[in-house]
Amino acid sequence: MDNPLLDVVRRQKAGIPAGSASICSALPLVLEAAMQEASQAGSLVLLESTCNQVNQFGGYTGMRPFDFRAVVTEAAVKAGLSPEQVVLGGDHLGPYPWRSETAASAMEKACALARECVRAGYAKLHLDASMPLGDDAVAHGQPLPLELSAERTAMLCRAAEEELRAAGRGAAGFEPVYVIGTEVPVPGGVVDEGEAPAVTTPAELSRTVAAVEAAFKRHGLSDAWQRVVAVVVQPGVEFGDRSIFPYDPERARSLAAALRGYPRLVFEGHSTDYQLPEHLRRMVADGIAFLKVGPALSFAMREGLFLLSHIEDDLRAGLGGEASGLPQALERVMRKRPEHWQRYYHGSEADIRFSLLYSLSDRIRYYWGDPEVGRAREMLISNLRSRGIPLPLVSQYFPAQASRVLSGALAADPEALVRDRVRDVVRTYTFAVTGRAEEHSRPIG
Repeated sequence: MDNPLLDVVRRQKAGIPAGSASICSALPLVLEAAMQEASQAGSLVLLESTCNQVNQFGGYTGMRPFDFRAVVTEAAVKAGLSPEQVVLGGDHLGPYPWRSETAASAMEKACALARECVRAGYAKLHLDASMPLGDDAVAHGQPLPLELSAERTAMLCRAAEEELRAAGRGAAGFEPVYVIGTEVPVPGGVVDEGEAPAVTTPAELSRTVAAVEAAFKRHGLSDAWQRVVAVVVQPGVEFGDRSIFPYDPERARSLAAALRGYPRLVFEGHSTDYQLPEHLRRMVADGIAFLKVGPALSFAMREGLFLLSHIEDDLRAGLGGEASGLPQALERVMRKRPEHWQRYYHGSEADIRFSLLYSLSDRIRYYWGDPEVGRAREMLISNLRSRGIPLPLVSQYFPAQASRVLSGALAADPEALVRDRVRDVVRTYTFAVTGRAEEHSRPIG
């Protein structure tokens, strides 16, 4: 059986604007929303874990690759998906979590992660060794030399291929495909709020592909090079703390044209979160077949849960009882454990508080697994289920969901409302990669 993602590439190279959304989240509710959409659309769902989220030491989610696979499998069963519809991927697989260590130590751990992802049945591996490591002689703020990055990328691929040969065709039942390159700025970088990122030039694309191909051949990976299907590029889309830089096809015209020189490759676009549906659709038409999205999904989940807390406040007026205090619990925990946001959020106390709760980068996503936050969330859901959410309040706070509730397509259950709000984000990607759009229900009135 062929890797199903190869069909996406074949269709793109045949001139069909086809693609696949890549859901980069380990949050169960987000995964469930993506699964529900795939079930209704009858399509593949590509779910990717980053090297920070999931690794052999547990990452910030506490999950290893096999654990992530188990969570995904459980969500798929709930959604009624067949195993063939679910594809696992690894995002930014490389030494980034261990970048302060020596190159030898960091790369040893990165290669171990690549092997473990193959054993867990990951079908798509984005290999990213672009960051300087602890003992690299690179000036602060300067990129790693391309040749060294390419060499380390080949080391990661060799580790994956060694594991693949040891395990036959891998747990997925077919050979994985590879994605090379990285976006600008590097993972974890901070975008200047006032300036859109520079678009990758055709010359930069050419140098990246040539350097990695040469490194693969030096490592005896010519067969694996045939399964390199995509290159990460920066098409000029990004988002900052409070701003979004939309796709401008004119700025990316020369980059899109350059892709015609690579008969086996498509582009992968990162940070496509918050783009308008028509922008995402044009990106796919311009060869950006794989669209990474993560923070926009967890942001929609956070929005939905905060809206539920407003409903809780409205229903409690004059009724008494203990409130969940979910937003307050999140802020307390984030301030107690600032390691996931303090490098990114700056300014006055008011600015920082705004970013903690509402930033588009949504660093709240690191804190949903905290026990205090979990208890507050469970209390919120329990309070609303015991009271029930009247349709007028559904319409007030979840207008897109209200007509679905009225038609019987959606239950007025708190978790169902939030999940459907997240699914609205996923629906924009369904449109982008297929051209088909569900008719969005209008608010009541």
